[in-house]
Amino acid sequence: MSTTSHDHHVYVLMGVSGSGKSAVASEVAHRLGAAFLDGDFLHPRSNIAKMSAGQPLNDEDRIPWLKALNDAAFAMQRTNKVSLIVCSALKKRYRDLLRDGNPNLSFLYLRGDFDLIASRLKDRKGHFFKPQMLVTQFEALEEPGADESDVLVVDINQPLDDVAASAIALIENN
Repeated sequence: MSTTSHDHHVYVLMGVSGSGKSAVASEVAHRLGAAFLDGDFLHPRSNIAKMSAGQPLNDEDRIPWLKALNDAAFAMQRTNKVSLIVCSALKKRYRDLLRDGNPNLSFLYLRGDFDLIASRLKDRKGHFFKPQMLVTQFEALEEPGADESDVLVVDINQPLDDVAASAIALIENN
């Protein structure tokens, strides 16, 4: 089996809440005609119930969800030239679970600093911004290092159209 191919590749848009994962994925999917899956749709009922009750998920809660995302990535890369999955994938072990058995999977890390993302969250219409939630996200984030060569970094300190164009350029040159 080949290691990586330009065709039939899955890109996981990762980053903290508020980094623009869904907006960027939607725009990139539209421009490229790519398949797009919001990873939150694959949470098991128990996780949805827990989050609805205001309880944070722990690593044990996330394992069945990450395995479902891994299976979705496997299926998507078999049927689509380019597929996008939105998943924060904040920890290396989460990324490793997504990689397992999916050699045609890469990550697009939407990287921005705390102040930039906090200001964007405050500006969202109809969104109640809780600064502590963002603090928690940054505390959980294990930034990809040099050992994760399948992670492509997108600077989000630019307008959405430019972030999407940067992501597309990375996809086309990967």
